[in-house]
Amino acid sequence: MGAWRDGDWWCPFKLVGEATVIHVDLTPDAAREAKAMGWLDGSEHSRWRRFQFAGPRRRFSLCRAALRAILCRRLGCENGQLGFETSRHGKPFATVNGLPVPDSFNVSHSGDHGLIAFAPAGRLGVDIEERVAHRNLDLLVETVLGEQEQALLARTHGDTRTHLFFKLWTMKEALIKAQGMGMALDPSRVQIPPAMLGGTTQSTLQSPEIPGVRWRLDDLGNEQFAAAVAHELCAAPRVSRGNGRAPGTPANL
Repeated sequence: MGAWRDGDWWCPFKLVGEATVIHVDLTPDAAREAKAMGWLDGSEHSRWRRFQFAGPRRRFSLCRAALRAILCRRLGCENGQLGFETSRHGKPFATVNGLPVPDSFNVSHSGDHGLIAFAPAGRLGVDIEERVAHRNLDLLVETVLGEQEQALLARTHGDTRTHLFFKLWTMKEALIKAQGMGMALDPSRVQIPPAMLGGTTQSTLQSPEIPGVRWRLDDLGNEQFAAAVAHELCAAPRVSRGNGRAPGTPANL
C-alpha cells in the first residue's frame, strides 16, 4: 500500500486473505483532528456538527479522513472525486465521479481504536469493541447469543466471561455487516463456526440467509480489544487501478 507518511494516525494492522485491515488511532490529538477536518466534504462537516459530544466527533472525523485518504490512494483519484452512497439496508459504498467502484470497505470504532477493512471485491464487514464491563451484559447475552454460545459463556466467569462475550459479539457483528442486512438479521441466529467456538482464529462458513455464498471469518482480537472481519469468498477478478476513473458497477458492495 506504499509508505505511510509521518503524522498519519492510521497504519496497517493485518492482512487476512484478500482483505486488508487498517488500525486507526482515535486518541485525542488537536493537530490530527484539524488535519482530518480538511479531508471532509460539506455533508460530512454537517454530520460532524450534529454529534453532541467531543468523543463521537473525534472518532467520526479521524476514521472518515483515514478512509478517504486510503481510498484515494487505492483508486488513484482526488478527494473531490470521491463520494459515498448507501445500500438499501444503509451500508455505505464508494463512488468516483458518481460511479460505484468494485472495492469494498467497512469501518468500525470503539473507544480509542478504529478498524477499516478493504478488499478488491466481495462483501465485507469488520467490528471492534474495547473490552469493558457492561452492566447489561446478561441481557445482551440473551439477546445476541444462540443456545450453544450461551452455554459456552456460562462456563466462564469474571474477565474471561467478558472477553469471551466480546469475542463472540464482534464475530457476529462482522458477519452481519458483511451480509449488509442491518437490523433485519437477528444476531442470535448468526452461527459462529464450531471450530472458532473451540478456539481457532479463522474459519469459513455459509449463511442460511444468503444460500450458496461462502464467507471467511477471522478473529482479530488482541490484548487491547476484541475484533473480527468477515469477507465474502468469491472468484471476482482483480480490478486495475490508478486511472482516477470508476471502472464499472460492482456486483457486491
